This record gives sequence, C-alpha cells and structure tokens, in this order.
Amino acid sequence: MDAPLDLIQDVLPGTVALAVRIRKGHRSIPILGEKRMGSGSVVDSHGYILTVNYLVLGAEEITVGITDGRTVQAGVVARDYDSGLALLKAEETPLAALRMGSSLDLTLGDPVFAVGSTGQAERRGSGGLVTYLGEFDAAWEYMLDRAIVSTAENPGYGGGPLFDSRGLMVGVVSLNLEGVGRASLAIPVEVYQLQRLELLEHGGIVSRPRRAWLGCYVESDEEEVLIAGLIPGGPAEAGGLKQGDRIEEVGFCSVSSRRDFYEELWKCRSGERVNLTIRRGEERLKISLRGGDREAFFR
Repeated sequence: MDAPLDLIQDVLPGTVALAVRIRKGHRSIPILGEKRMGSGSVVDSHGYILTVNYLVLGAEEITVGITDGRTVQAGVVARDYDSGLALLKAEETPLAALRMGSSLDLTLGDPVFAVGSTGQAERRGSGGLVTYLGEFDAAWEYMLDRAIVSTAENPGYGGGPLFDSRGLMVGVVSLNLEGVGRASLAIPVEVYQLQRLELLEHGGIVSRPRRAWLGCYVESDEEEVLIAGLIPGGPAEAGGLKQGDRIEEVGFCSVSSRRDFYEELWKCRSGERVNLTIRRGEERLKISLRGGDREAFFR
C-alpha cells in the first residue's frame, strides 16, 4: 500500500530531521556510533520533539532540520528508558505540531503510514496495514505491554511518526523488524501522552521503580534463555556472566522464554542482588550479581 500523498503533505511540517553528535568516550558509541541520524515528531508548538532514546544517548549536540530548510539546536529534556522514548526541546519556537491520536483506536488491518527523514529537509513516506497490536519483547532487555507492528516500513531514519488514516499520530517508529518480512515496530504515542507531565517536570519517570538492568542481549526459543552478547563494562560482564550462558532460573523461578526472564528480573530493583542459575556447557552454576541502573550507566 502506498502512503497517501495528501495526508503526507499535511503532516510534513511537523516532522523533523535530527543530526546528533555524541560526547567523546560515551559508553553508547561502540554500540551505536558517535554520529547518528534520526527523525522526530513535533508534539507541541513550543518546540517539543518526540523521538527514540537510542538516537540521543550521550548527545553533545543535536541539530534539528525543518522542512522549510531551517536548522535549529535542541537538547534532551526527558527520557523514558523503559519505553525507549526521548523528548527534546528545540531552541527556536514555534514549530508546527502534529495532531495526536492513539493506538487504542487501531484495529488489525487498519491502514497506517510512516514518515521519516532522509536528510535535513528531505522526507519519505511509507504506507501499510496494522498486522499486530500487543506485547513485544526484544533482545536488549526491552519489553512493551503494547506495540504496533505494521507493513509500513520505516522509510527513513528511526524515530519518526506513524499515522492513522486520518493523519493523527499514533506511534513513534523505532525500527524495521528483521526476519518478519516487510514490517516495522512503533511505540504507541499514548505511552508519551500518559507520562507527559511527569517527563516535563522530572526529566524521566520517577513514579516507577528503577528496574534491575544486566547489560546483556537475550535470545530465547520458548525452551531456553540464551545470553547472546554482553555490553562491555555492564553488570552482567562484571558479575561473571558470559556469552553462551543459558539462564535456567531467576531467584527460585524457572524461566524458559525471554518474557519469563524479564518479568522475573524486573521484580528486582537497580542496586539489588539478582540470583541466577545458569548452565555453562555441562556445568550448572549459581551466580549472584548486583542489578545495575541503565540510566546511570549511559548518563
């Protein structure tokens, strides 16, 4: 399905391009690089821009490209590490704001379209249909209670808006999903809307306890949970876990899927001990390590 050109023209002024330069030596550079390009959505005419958090981890300078050719500087004002969203504030206002909708109004098969930046003033659109609405988990200690998967591929750099058939913003496009055919993942915009006042006041979600974070990449096949990789210097590496370890238990609870693992792990808070039973080759080992704080690690 092609993106509707008339609606794309209507929403273009509320989409921005983001060029991000990262502080030297920041811990995210080995994973994400020191210069990043992304997309963003103007969610308030006073210059507030919603995008994905991975884009601006360690940001030293953020340049915003507007469709009329102007560029302005922006800073990060809030982050939600659990959902993966970040809120920026552009120096120059006003900016054209997008109209907000909700993924709760979507049903399977509904038409949607995404817009992404491909350069300072260049945008591309992609249309498709909603194929999934529900729980989602990923390898980097990430899980959403609700996600939007559609056949509207991310047409540019990550962080741009997803719209419904009325041109209302319903999500933030995070990434294309490999191995799922032509599909992309979007974070529902109501995740931001419900927490907007808290994000603006505190720069983060303070009403929610900080989850224990290990700094590992986890894969599962519904029978076992495998550590596929470790973040250098993260709690998992420091605590003695190794790539290839198979996690059998968290505390006294057995885990056989990635979702099981996250649900048990996040019963622990950052700073608390996390007790794991793992299998390493033919050995069955007990490992106790201190759960880290993802936000503090990447600050």
